[in-house]
Amino acid sequence: MHTRYFFLSSWGPAPDGIRRVVFASFVYPRLVEPLIATAAERPDLFRRGSELTGDIWPVYNTHGEVLSVYWSRLAEEFAEFQFVVYDGETEEVLAQGHSIPCAWDGTLEGLPVGIDEVVQRGFDPGAPGRRGTLSGLAVEVPRRNQGRGLSRHVIRGMRSVAARHGLDAVIVPLRPLWKERYPLVPIERYVQWTRPDGSPFDPWIRVHTGLGAAILKPAPRSLKIVGRVEEWEAWTQMEFPESGDYVIPQGLALLSVDRAAGIGTYFEPNVWIRHRV
Repeated sequence: MHTRYFFLSSWGPAPDGIRRVVFASFVYPRLVEPLIATAAERPDLFRRGSELTGDIWPVYNTHGEVLSVYWSRLAEEFAEFQFVVYDGETEEVLAQGHSIPCAWDGTLEGLPVGIDEVVQRGFDPGAPGRRGTLSGLAVEVPRRNQGRGLSRHVIRGMRSVAARHGLDAVIVPLRPLWKERYPLVPIERYVQWTRPDGSPFDPWIRVHTGLGAAILKPAPRSLKIVGRVEEWEAWTQMEFPESGDYVIPQGLALLSVDRAAGIGTYFEPNVWIRHRV
């Protein structure tokens, strides 16, 4: 997304009496809005996006007790709700978004426990209530594109998808960016932290509220991951010599290890936020 500008530079007559004309060009970024395409519209771009974002999550996050069952089915069964943000000129995939329609009655009490439950509700044809809400599931930006503000386009893409399907709101079980720095702090306290100007302390929450989102409530047990101790040691590149709670790389909370049972259990906390469509 660049535009090349040309300008003419005219020099005075040289000793031979001939006027020289020099062309120069400069390339400046052109501010062009990227495009949105769903997995149903452009499955080729969506596959490319999935390849580019395959390494952005901690390894253990891909082994959720619920998500590992349903995640691969999203692009097939809910293709119109998975999408990419891409450059319309070069077709470079810039970012990717995942979402699912779900039933929510609009109350705090009616919110799902977290991302696990909202995915289960989305896939359950017998879930009570009208599926009038879109739940965002993930905003994924390839490492090479991070730091360019592209996540905002994914959030706007979710609102656009919701509007296209006549849904009333977008809710998101948000994974706070800086929570991994404070794994000992309960999410209920963390979500209340603010900066001196009163804005949310966490930069990812701040991106959402800057786009008009409202913080609803914390979800302390949003994502459940259970694995054998050996699996956790491979996922985290750590050793767990005895039973107890451990800080793990990129973990938002503690990993609880039970050596006698040979099992490690991790509940990842999220924060529910809402965007109006």
